Amino acid sequence: MSTKTISVDFPSDILLALNESETDLKKDIKISLAIRLYSLQKLTIGKASQLAGVSRLAFETILSENNIPISNLTIEDVMGDSQKLQ
Repeated sequence: MSTKTISVDFPSDILLALNESETDLKKDIKISLAIRLYSLQKLTIGKASQLAGVSRLAFETILSENNIPISNLTIEDVMGDSQKLQ
């Protein structure tokens, strides 16, 4: 898989204020972006987990910890699918 580097500038005291390393901040940003794009239905759960740099199961756990559903199916979708199976 090829990657693309995107640079974001921050005030120099942000890392100090957050008391985080640059590596930890990068990880947090990637996870936050993945959650946001998944919530907006711009990325599938698989692509969002790839962006976050974690396994799909780990990403599902992160979503659960943030009270974000791991499925975008509605009750109507489930009921419609169950009707088709009968």
